[in-house]
Amino acid sequence: MIEKADVVIVGGGVNGCALAYELSSRGVEVAVIERKHLAAGATGRCGAGIRQQWSAKENAALAIESVKIFERLEEELGSNIGLRQGGYLIAIHDEEDMKQAEKNVEMQRSLGLDVSILESDEINDVVPILDVEGMNAIGATFCPTDGHADPFKTTHAYADAAMRKGAKIYKFTEVQDIVTDGEEIKAVKTSRGTIKTPVVVNAAGAWSKKIAEMAGIKLPNVPYKKEIMVTERIARIFDAMVISFKDGIYFSQQEEGQILGGIPPPETVTGYETMPTLPFLEHMSRTITRYAPILKHINVLRQWTGFYDVTPDALPILGEVKGLKGFIQCNGFSGHGFMLSPMVARLLAQLITGEKLSLPIDRLNLERFEKMEFEAEKSVVG
Repeated sequence: MIEKADVVIVGGGVNGCALAYELSSRGVEVAVIERKHLAAGATGRCGAGIRQQWSAKENAALAIESVKIFERLEEELGSNIGLRQGGYLIAIHDEEDMKQAEKNVEMQRSLGLDVSILESDEINDVVPILDVEGMNAIGATFCPTDGHADPFKTTHAYADAAMRKGAKIYKFTEVQDIVTDGEEIKAVKTSRGTIKTPVVVNAAGAWSKKIAEMAGIKLPNVPYKKEIMVTERIARIFDAMVISFKDGIYFSQQEEGQILGGIPPPETVTGYETMPTLPFLEHMSRTITRYAPILKHINVLRQWTGFYDVTPDALPILGEVKGLKGFIQCNGFSGHGFMLSPMVARLLAQLITGEKLSLPIDRLNLERFEKMEFEAEKSVVG
């Protein structure tokens, strides 16, 4: 293990590896510390979706710019990331939903997004298998440039490109402490040795709160257990990701033909419980077959759990914290870290190297929760 680095990144998920690539591309000496294998946390357990349809302007802007990067990422990194843009169809169930959708679409269009509101009789033009009456939809929003990518391929593509540029990635290595001196970062102690550094990036996902505590910083993040299931492969029957904020469901057909999706469990579970449950499977099966009755007779192959790193407003915490120079936050994505990672990594690299930021992130700092100056993201699933 190296003895010193310009920047130490805690967490080998997509955000940590993407940031390692962006920094090493700028000539910064980077070390990534991951306690398991790459993409072992939320990245490798997510629904693989990429959407730009949000209620918060900050999330929408990050997502729109991330999609622009995703679209040229295979060429840039030299690796396949499994990008497929089949769109996102978001169900609208009542007039309250419709008012929020109209507000969202107006903001999204102001940022240049190609997004539209569909009437109920137009939904099957986009996703023919849906039972519009069964899903109780009066309409939907649709953005054709939303889609999917492979979280594992994307993470490893970033990691491999970062290592080619000199970044060091230490897997199966646990962070034990963050050494500070007054209001400055000095080093990171790990199970394999100590790395001296003036900058630490906390990209540990659902464990970011524990990492922050090592540096004497309190985060409001809470880990929420989430479950996902995947079916056997079938012939392609639809392209878009289907989601509902009211029902909390999301599902899509993967490139190989599987149906993958999730829904909040009947009871909210916080903490680090990893056991999959039968109530989730029952709830998911009842809801997805109400949306798409054609799926009633296919077999579920497996289900698994993951964790959302949830903030009070469902927006990420980005940037340096007040009172501790060099301690950068890259967490609190509330289930949306994969889809925002390309632009988040670029912005934090710009911040660390003193470049002009491509987008402002001042409103995403930790201090917003002390001042209670925030408005919650409304376009969340579960």
